[in-house]
Amino acid sequence: MTAIIELQAVNKVYKGGFQALDDVNLSIRRGEIFDLLGPNGAGKTTLISAVCGLLNISSGKILVDGLDSRLSYREVRRKLGLVPQELTTDAFETVWNTVSFSRGLFGKKRNPAFIEELLKSLSLWDKKDSKLMMLSGGMKRRVLIAKALSHEPKILFLDEPTAGVDVELRKSMWQLVGDLRDAGVTIILTTHYIEEAEEMADRIGVINGGKLLLVEEKKAIMDKLGSKQLIFDLKSPVPEIPSALDKYSLNLSEDGYQLTYSYEQKKTGSEIPELIRDLQSEAIFFKDLYSRQKSLEDIFVNLVQNS
Repeated sequence: MTAIIELQAVNKVYKGGFQALDDVNLSIRRGEIFDLLGPNGAGKTTLISAVCGLLNISSGKILVDGLDSRLSYREVRRKLGLVPQELTTDAFETVWNTVSFSRGLFGKKRNPAFIEELLKSLSLWDKKDSKLMMLSGGMKRRVLIAKALSHEPKILFLDEPTAGVDVELRKSMWQLVGDLRDAGVTIILTTHYIEEAEEMADRIGVINGGKLLLVEEKKAIMDKLGSKQLIFDLKSPVPEIPSALDKYSLNLSEDGYQLTYSYEQKKTGSEIPELIRDLQSEAIFFKDLYSRQKSLEDIFVNLVQNS
């Protein structure tokens, strides 16, 4: 799959010496959903702003659909749609007018049929004549998405798109994201809702302190960094783990009623029957056992803490 966005050794250093982006190299594939994860202040919004031409990078190069973002700014900008974190809207304008005006800003001809279809897809049609000041926070965010899509961009940036949105609106918004991807639009998003990244993204990048720590296929991240745990609920408590079981690196709960065995997903699991036999040999019996897989959130926290 060809790259539609490439960042080559991109740095952003502010006058005070703060480095917001630190030698970032990233290639985003055409037609994928790429999720950028990172804590507040990690550099997510700075990276998006740099690609969209909202700030000047200190060094490096950014290519969008083969075009240098600095040398071909206007042409690049027409290919991009951006939904920012902040709910910045013209409070006294109507939904229809503000979305139509955004389309005109990018040199697109009037197309009322397209605007109508867009507003309907975002459940905004019944609000088309409402002033933005009268809308809820969730509906205002939908208007921002409509504005970003008004000029039919090839690439859509969603910076915390579901922040402050209720559950129902969030689900329909993610349905829209999936539909856009199916239509060939490349989606780059940031989110604090890690479960959404786990469900929606094709690939995931983790950024912290301006450094890109990891970029992987979502499944590859889970396979490579994820681990499974086998939890034994014991029939009676044990004061300590016998030395004969040291090779398993078991963890004992404070009350002595639970043992946890961690193992990598890629292992065959051949140790588990041996472990059960060894537990019985040590007169440790369990009444229940179950497995638990490390979540993307666990992986993310570990990566950030170790960066």
